[in-house]
Amino acid sequence: MEERGASENPSPPVGEGGARAAQQRGRVRGTRGDQKPRGNAAGLTKRQLLPSTTATRSRAHRRDAGPVERTLWAALRRALPHARFRRQVPMGVYHADFCSHGAKLIVEVDDATHAVRRDRDAVRTRFLNGEGYRVLRFWNNEVMTNLDGVLAEIARHVDAGGQA
Repeated sequence: MEERGASENPSPPVGEGGARAAQQRGRVRGTRGDQKPRGNAAGLTKRQLLPSTTATRSRAHRRDAGPVERTLWAALRRALPHARFRRQVPMGVYHADFCSHGAKLIVEVDDATHAVRRDRDAVRTRFLNGEGYRVLRFWNNEVMTNLDGVLAEIARHVDAGGQA
């Protein structure tokens, strides 16, 4: 075995990674040379641009979900697992009750307060449509009294969205 000469560089300290790490630094994991990099010009994704309190708010919304949202969540997971719905998903300044990114579909469950906030809901829906999502709205009593019908309508839109 030959000994290393004094002029050779030793291995870089742990965590520094040498030249290869310098080449990879700043790349979003999973991108290859033939793929478009994710994010904006600075390499930040929409999620990274959200305020730091957004994740905390999302967790609180999920933790404090009412019986109607819990019922629909359980039904969606059981009846449409391939749609891979997520709940309380941050979308800009809003949180979508249920979102299937693959189907580009958002499901909102509204209570009586939404009857007087129609203008705000219309603005919210326009924003979500502008992000490329279709929005379905159901009333609380509709979910509780006709869950099978609500699921059938959601399934129809999931299948129309090309979700496998």
